[in-house]
Amino acid sequence: MSGPGFFAYIIAVYAFYDPIRRLTKLNSDVQVAQASLDRVYSVLDRTSLMPMAVSPVPMPDQPRRLAFEAVHFTYEGKKGKNEVLRNINLELHQGETVALVGGSGGGKTTLVNLVPRFFDPTSGRVTLDGIDLREFDPRELRLRIGIVTQETLLFMDSIHDNIAYGKPADRAAVEDAARKAHAHDFISALPKGYDTLLAETGSTLSGGQRQRLAIARALLQDPPILILDEATSALDTESERAVQEALEVLMQDRTTLVIAHRLSTIQRATRICVLNHGEIVEVGAHEALLAAKGEYDRLYQLQFRA
Repeated sequence: MSGPGFFAYIIAVYAFYDPIRRLTKLNSDVQVAQASLDRVYSVLDRTSLMPMAVSPVPMPDQPRRLAFEAVHFTYEGKKGKNEVLRNINLELHQGETVALVGGSGGGKTTLVNLVPRFFDPTSGRVTLDGIDLREFDPRELRLRIGIVTQETLLFMDSIHDNIAYGKPADRAAVEDAARKAHAHDFISALPKGYDTLLAETGSTLSGGQRQRLAIARALLQDPPILILDEATSALDTESERAVQEALEVLMQDRTTLVIAHRLSTIQRATRICVLNHGEIVEVGAHEALLAAKGEYDRLYQLQFRA
């Protein structure tokens, strides 16, 4: 082999090395992508186990009565003796605030999850204005329910789009909701205001700030039914006060179900329901339940004995 031919051969070998290496890596990337696609399509291809009404009944714009009628609920795989809810009978009228209290595992979260039909009762029924929730289109039902939980779901997007999530709105409507939620001041202090991009899960904001964004989102939706699940339990005293003020604005003229472990936050509720092992054992106003010296009084004394 001549000298020039030998050097051309060596150069060709080195030139081939990187493309071949990248081609080998490409095959590995394709295999990873294929596995990911299989997982994505397995979710997209799933069908809902929730039964749908063939001819859904139109939803009332302003439901006047939410009722649980002899409701029992058992999670799949559990026996009847381990029912989560037992014979729940409860009515909420338009504008009322009903608080659910009790020990952990008492069935409070399961009870409120029946309202947006995350589950259906094992027996009995939940009704709006006398109509079983199963007769409505679930999407229409959920548009009329606002939910504020302890863990606020925020996205890597602007504050404006996080508040307007699920209901496109102009800047004026978003700002109005933020003012009512006591969030406008801290949003305005950010470098880009409502156009500020949040980190994943909103980790750049404090717990109280995230909660107020969730409340602003619910205010913008303007639902007639509201569910508050431990909305202030993880906050410090100062943040809790600001969030509680925002919640009081949010609850005005709405039918509200509140789950609370801090009994100080629900003393002004229309009624307080005490759940114990899946059953409602007491119902009444704060002062009446304290005077009855029952389960509510026991919980209250445990919190405020010091």
